[in-house]
Amino acid sequence: MTMQPRYEPTGLFDVRYAAFLETVAHLRVRLHRYCARMTGSTLDAEDVMQEALFEAYRKIEKLDDPSALRPWLFRIAHNRCIDFLRSRRARERAEASFAEDEIILPVEPAGQGADRAIERLVIHLPPKERACVLLKDVFDYSLEEIADLVGSTVGGVKAALSRGRSKLAALPSEPLAGSAPERDPELSKLLSRYVELFNRRDWDGVRALTSADAQLRVSDCFRGRLSESPYFAEYEKRQATWKMVVGEIDGEALLLILHRNDDAWKPAYPVRIQAADGIINRIADYYACPWLLPEALIVGVDPDGTGIDAG
Repeated sequence: MTMQPRYEPTGLFDVRYAAFLETVAHLRVRLHRYCARMTGSTLDAEDVMQEALFEAYRKIEKLDDPSALRPWLFRIAHNRCIDFLRSRRARERAEASFAEDEIILPVEPAGQGADRAIERLVIHLPPKERACVLLKDVFDYSLEEIADLVGSTVGGVKAALSRGRSKLAALPSEPLAGSAPERDPELSKLLSRYVELFNRRDWDGVRALTSADAQLRVSDCFRGRLSESPYFAEYEKRQATWKMVVGEIDGEALLLILHRNDDAWKPAYPVRIQAADGIINRIADYYACPWLLPEALIVGVDPDGTGIDAG
C-alpha cells in the first residue's frame, strides 16, 4: 500500500483512512473486546482502539506480510492499553491488590465455557497477567504468539498464566461488587440541558454550553476543535428520525442517540460528554461503533412520551 498517511489524526480524516478501516472492519469487534477487558471500560477501550487503528494506519507500509495483520493490530492495541493503564496509575492499584506469588503452577486451560466469566474477572489482575489470560483462554492465541505480542518469553507467559489463573480461581464465585463511579450532579444537569437543546435543534444553545476550544472526536472521521467541525450541521441535515436521551455505560453517565424503528425508539450509539467548571470541553461521538450498545442503559426520561426499546 502507498497511502502516504498524515501523521496526526486531526480534522476530517481522508478517504484513504476510511479505506484502511474497511480492510480491518472484520477485526474491530474482537479488538474492542480485548481493549475493553484490558482497560476495564467500554468507552475508554474504544478511544484506545481508535488511537491504535490510526497508529496502524500510519505504519501500514511496515507490514510486509498481510497475513500478519491480526497479531500486528493486537500488538499495537495491547501497547496502547498498557500506556493507558500506566497513565491513570491503574497498574499500581491492580498490582497492590495481590501479593506477587513466584510459585509457578502447571499451565492448565481454564475450561470450556469459561471465557465470558474470565473476561469479567480479569480486571482484578495486573496488566501482564490480564493480557496473558485473555489472549490464551479467551482469544486462543498460542504461547509463542502471546510472548511476541506482550514482549515476553514463552516461560514468562507461562508464569503469568499460572499466577493469573491461580488468582482468578481464588476469587469468590459471586460477582465482585465494583465501585460505582461517583455521580456529579452538575454534570447531570449539564447533560439534561444538552439533551433538551439538542432535541430542539437549538444549535446556538448547545454551542453556548461548550468552551471556545472544546474538542470533538467522531469515530472514524474527525478529531479536532468542535468549532472547526460540521458536527451540528451534520445532525441537522440527517434524514433519519433521531433524538437524544441520557444513558449510561459501565455506570458512567452519557448520552444515547436513538433511531425510530417499528414505532419504537432504539439506541443507535452513545455520545460521551466531558466538562470542567460547568462547561463542556470534550465530545466523543461513537456513531460508527455498534459494538458499544450491549453495555448501554437508558436512564433518562423519554422526551416525548413514546416508547423506547432498550434492546
